[in-house]
Amino acid sequence: MMKQIFKKIIVFILTLEARAVLWRYKPKIAAVTGSVGKTSTKEAAAIVLGRKFSIRKSQKSFNSEIGVPLVVLGLENAWLNPLLWCVNILKGLSLFLFKHNYPEWLILEMGVERPGDIERLVSWANPHVAVVTALAEIPVHVEFFAGPKELFNEKAKILKHLKIDDYAVLNCDNDTVCDLKNKIRAKIISFGFGEGADLVASNYRVTPEGISFKVDCDGSSIPVRLSNVFGKHHVYPALAALAVGKAAGINFVEMSDALLSYLPPPGRLRLLKGVKNTSILDDTYNSSPMALRAALETLADIPVYPAEGGAGRKIAVLGDMLELGKYTIEAHRAMAEYILKAGVEIVFTVGPRAKFIAEALRENGFKKKNIFEFSGSVEAAKEVEKIIKEGDLILLKGSQFMRMEKIVEEIMAEPEKKGELLARQEKAWLNKKLEKKSND
Repeated sequence: MMKQIFKKIIVFILTLEARAVLWRYKPKIAAVTGSVGKTSTKEAAAIVLGRKFSIRKSQKSFNSEIGVPLVVLGLENAWLNPLLWCVNILKGLSLFLFKHNYPEWLILEMGVERPGDIERLVSWANPHVAVVTALAEIPVHVEFFAGPKELFNEKAKILKHLKIDDYAVLNCDNDTVCDLKNKIRAKIISFGFGEGADLVASNYRVTPEGISFKVDCDGSSIPVRLSNVFGKHHVYPALAALAVGKAAGINFVEMSDALLSYLPPPGRLRLLKGVKNTSILDDTYNSSPMALRAALETLADIPVYPAEGGAGRKIAVLGDMLELGKYTIEAHRAMAEYILKAGVEIVFTVGPRAKFIAEALRENGFKKKNIFEFSGSVEAAKEVEKIIKEGDLILLKGSQFMRMEKIVEEIMAEPEKKGELLARQEKAWLNKKLEKKSND
C-alpha cells in the first residue's frame, strides 16, 4: 500500500515537472505506440532524426506513466530508493528553473497496460508525430480490458490531440491501424508492403549480412540495407522511421544512409555467436503471439548449412507468453503451425503455458523425442547446452518474466560481453529473482 502511495506521489511530481519543461523548451515530440515493434521503431526513428537534429529517446522501455516523464526530464529510474528520487526531483526542478541545452526532438515510446494509460500521457505530452506500428488480433495486456477492441481504442488515443499540421504515421499493412485514417484530422503518412501506402517497400531480401529492400515514395526509389538485422518485420521500424523523417523534412538519401547504423536493441532478434560453433537468434526481450509468429517466420527465412560432422538444425526455445488472459491456451497452441512451417527440428518449452505449444505439436505429428519441457529458464539452460551441436541455429523467445536471456548466457560464445549483448543486464534485473507470474 505504501509503495503505491509513494509511486503516485513520484508520478505526480515528475509529470508536473515534465509538463513545465516541455512548456519552457518546446521540443518536437515523436511518439510511438502499438502491440509490437515500439522499441525498434523508436530506435530507428532516433537514428534518422539524429542525422539532422539534437534528440533524446526513451531509454530501455521507459513507456509508462513514470517512464515517459523520466525521459522528458533526462533522468534515470531510482526504483525504490527515496533518496535518489529526491535527487531526481531536484534535477527536474533545476532543468525548469535554469536554462540548459535541451533536445530539439524527443522520441517517446508509449505503452498501454490499463485503460486510460495513453490518454493520460498524451494529455500533457502532445506529439507532433504519432506512430502506430501494428495492432495484434490477440494483444498483450488484454486482460485489463473488456476485449481487444477496447485496447485498440486506447492505443488509438495517441492520435487524439494531433493538430491539422501534425502527422500520423500508420502501418497500412495492418488493417486495424489503416482504418484509423478516417478518424484523424492531421496529415497522414502511411507505410507498408501493400500498394496505396505513401512509403511502399518491395524487393525484400535476406543475406548472410542482414536484410535489404527498396522503398518507393513520391515518385522516387531508394535502397535500404540493415546490417546484422534479420526478419521481414524489421522492415516496418525502418519504414516508420523514414516516415517520421519525411515529416521532419529530412532528405531520403540521408535517412537511408543513417539506417545503415540501425541495430535492434538487445534481445530483439539479434544474431549472436553460440558455443560449439552454433548461431543464436536472440529474441528474448519479450513475447506475444504476433511477435513470436514473426520470429518463427524469420527463422524459416535463414538457411542453415551443416558443417562437416555438424547438425545444422533449427531449434526453438520458447517460453511462456504472458498477459494474454482468456486467450492464453489458444495463442500458445496456435504457434505449432508456425514452428512446423519454419522447419524446426527440436523444441524446448519453458513454463506452464508454453506446454500448450508442446501439446499442439505432438497432436500435429512432431517427433515426441524432440520436444523438451521445463518449468524455468535456469533448468532449461543446461539441457539446451547439452543438446545443441555445431551448425545449429537456435531461436530463443519468451515474455520478460521468463528470463530467457539466462539461456542465451549459457550458450553464447562470448559471455563476457553479456552486458552489451543481452537484455535485462541492469543491476535491478540481475538482483531480481525469477518470478512466477500468475495473472493469466
